[in-house]
Amino acid sequence: MTDLAGQTAIVTGGGRGLGREHALLLAARGAQVVVNDNGAGPDGSTDAATPADEVVAEIRAAGGSAVAHVGSVSDWDAAKRMIDLAVGTFGGLDILVNNAGILRDRTIVNMSEAEWDSVMDVHLKGHFCPLRHAAAYWRERSKAGHEVRASVINTSSPSGLRGNPGQVNYATAKGGIAIMTLVAARELERYGVRVNAIAPVARTRLTMAAPGFSDVVSEEAGGFDQWAPENISPLVAYLASPACHLSGQVFSVVGGHVGLQQSWVEAEPFDLDRAWTAEELATALAHVPAGPPPFVSSIQAQRARTGATS
Repeated sequence: MTDLAGQTAIVTGGGRGLGREHALLLAARGAQVVVNDNGAGPDGSTDAATPADEVVAEIRAAGGSAVAHVGSVSDWDAAKRMIDLAVGTFGGLDILVNNAGILRDRTIVNMSEAEWDSVMDVHLKGHFCPLRHAAAYWRERSKAGHEVRASVINTSSPSGLRGNPGQVNYATAKGGIAIMTLVAARELERYGVRVNAIAPVARTRLTMAAPGFSDVVSEEAGGFDQWAPENISPLVAYLASPACHLSGQVFSVVGGHVGLQQSWVEAEPFDLDRAWTAEELATALAHVPAGPPPFVSSIQAQRARTGATS
């Protein structure tokens, strides 16, 4: 059902962590893969390593087809060259996995403009640039009379869906990616493109850098390792498959848990047949809780699901 033979995929941030696992699994299922990674560190600083080349070598050693693209996903022209590389090398593009990201965690009162801008650049613009150029390619194919059955998988985060304190830049960007997914699904449906998003939790370089995270997601000896990054990739493989019918959906995923998420919904209506006065609203809204809803981290939620106590 999830055979990807003959499909061409791009995985951004594919040199390490979740992206590496996505690229390896897509290739193992038959896809030809463009592995994008600029070799940057978790905070976006320059790194001289060549993780994209390493993953490409691993895929080829296993008998698969892959090529590396080293460039920033938030660079408009580099993103276009990445799409062109896929089409020029493998003859087309069927799957785009937007995964690249960085962290620069800070509370609002301590965050610098540069820390805000860099995270917005890599996550929000870094999703939009590849999506925009891929969408243009698929539109041209559709208008030329070719059948398009393409898939985009974006990467949001539980932080973007629930609002993790200390991550206002990251959470805002990831929340934006969830909404970007819904808009893109509606716009690109006419061209034969499905667009979904995942909100994963796993043990990666980024998550291990978050305060307190490494204390509870260390590799477990024996049994099922619920925090292993490879747990996330089967959902990506399914969403990428031509057999998948889903579009415009956002899924949380951690360990063996997959949850279908919803966007903002109206919890309680307050209606009159005329405009409200401020005094009337004060009375009508008096029972609404004064503060934000209690915060439950993705780790706490997973531990509650699995019954973990330590």
